[in-house]
Amino acid sequence: MGKRIIQQARGHGSLTYQVRKRAYIYRIDYPKEEGKAKVLELFNSCAHSSPLAKILFNGKTYYIPAFSGMVEGQGIKIGGKEIENGNVLLLKDIPVGTNIFNIEIRPKSGGKLVRASGLTAIVTKKALGKVSIMMPSKKEISLDENCRASIGMSAGEGRKEKPIIKAGKKWYMMKARNKLWPRTSAVKMNAIDHPFGSGRGKRIKPKIAKRNAPAGARVGLIRPRRTGRKKR
Repeated sequence: MGKRIIQQARGHGSLTYQVRKRAYIYRIDYPKEEGKAKVLELFNSCAHSSPLAKILFNGKTYYIPAFSGMVEGQGIKIGGKEIENGNVLLLKDIPVGTNIFNIEIRPKSGGKLVRASGLTAIVTKKALGKVSIMMPSKKEISLDENCRASIGMSAGEGRKEKPIIKAGKKWYMMKARNKLWPRTSAVKMNAIDHPFGSGRGKRIKPKIAKRNAPAGARVGLIRPRRTGRKKR
């Protein structure tokens, strides 16, 4: 009997291809009101590359990415206009040239952008209710001036500089997030695992997937504009 190929099995979901729910129990969000918060704990989450901070605000606990230099017991401010690392301000109250992270996409939506370890964005300009931000990728985006962001840089800079050393550690890191690892080329797979797989025909030619092909079979050239070698 035939089996689902890897892409289809991952999309369908099973005990084999299932993320650990415990990895994603921490929801990153900002308090809705303004005031002072206290950092209760700094800890590692296997679903996030940056350390997380558990903060206390008006008797409720929230989780946010820690900033570089944060310590337990420290106080941070939600709202206001004080420019200090860790404080959460509206984009319109942040001066041009300030480093920020954990940025909201829409007002009151909670931080969504620039949350990975060691990342920071820069406020570049303001105009007509919009604030332009230079992302870590050097791409400039424009957001509503009432969106919020944290001052400073996300903690965990230099994470990629330390080598993994052992394949087993990498395997557990990827398993915690249900990432496909190790990655290998299609022609090295078995025929049951990929349309390009099998030991025959290693010198494969580009294949054009049918437009109505199922998810696992949509491999190779997907709806190409043209094929073949270009004539000079």
